[in-house]
Amino acid sequence: MKAVVHKDKKGFAGLTQIQDMPQTEPKKGEVRIRLKTAGLNHRDLFVLDRHDPEDPPFVIGSDGAGIVDTTGDNVSAVSQGDEVMVNPGLYWEKNSDAPPSGFEVLGFPNNGTFAEYVTVPASAVVKKPDYLSWEEAGVFSLAALTAYRALFTRGNLKAGMNVFIPGIGSGVATFLLLFAQAAGAKVYVSSRSEEKRQTALELGAEKALDSSEDWKKGLGGCEMDLVIECVGAATFNKSLDTLRKGGTIVTFGSSTGDKVEMDLRKFFYGQYNLLGSTMGSHEEYIQMLDFIQTHQIRPVMDRVYDLDDYEEAFKRLEEAKQLGKIAFKIS
Repeated sequence: MKAVVHKDKKGFAGLTQIQDMPQTEPKKGEVRIRLKTAGLNHRDLFVLDRHDPEDPPFVIGSDGAGIVDTTGDNVSAVSQGDEVMVNPGLYWEKNSDAPPSGFEVLGFPNNGTFAEYVTVPASAVVKKPDYLSWEEAGVFSLAALTAYRALFTRGNLKAGMNVFIPGIGSGVATFLLLFAQAAGAKVYVSSRSEEKRQTALELGAEKALDSSEDWKKGLGGCEMDLVIECVGAATFNKSLDTLRKGGTIVTFGSSTGDKVEMDLRKFFYGQYNLLGSTMGSHEEYIQMLDFIQTHQIRPVMDRVYDLDDYEEAFKRLEEAKQLGKIAFKIS
């Protein structure tokens, strides 16, 4: 089968497309999916530097949607011909405080979705909501699940809350905006890009601040109940300054650096809450699907590429030019 793989070299130098990647036959409890579309995530950039050149080639990609091609033994929830989406969070069934031992994310070290076929546990497959196009379904899972857990499970979002999302533009950030607004929250965002700020306002944000401005001043005295932080060192302390006393920061990303210096005395006097989050359980994935269908939420789509144009798609994501989700059309 045709697939985008990583092999032999670290980083982008190891990206290549091959025509003869072997298909995997589904074992007991597994299904093989003929993929229609797949979604590009920042994780797909990060794993290029985590995969050692001496390790076997692997197929990149966590998100995907397609048609069940064949099933292994003991599979009853889906059948050949069903239109499905893949939950890339594997072996985390029930909601819990943290992922269990054995939790994996599809697409490293296991083979992922930037290919004509993918084989996954049947427990990670759900039927595609009818209202979503193939391109929308193919980009939904990883970013939407991450946003759902960060907002609702960890952030305990309620209607009427003020929510701040630094760095609007990524797939997760746009889902955060759509989900929080659908739940009745007032959403505030920031971005370096005027185009992204304007789009956020069109999507329903109350205010869209320039990343370089004074956020407290820009918010006009409005304090946040909840901040969802995925930028990291560059924005963490500015995000903290927007919080009301007793407010909460949920963090799940650190694209601008892992190390943060903070005023600990200010933090404990403010009675702030700092929570980590990552991905989510399959139980939360089902809750998220119910939520999006209730509110008829669609992902913000940036561009759709043919799989042959993977280099251009990766470059667009690396340079943070995207607004919303990037999809690959496979078949």
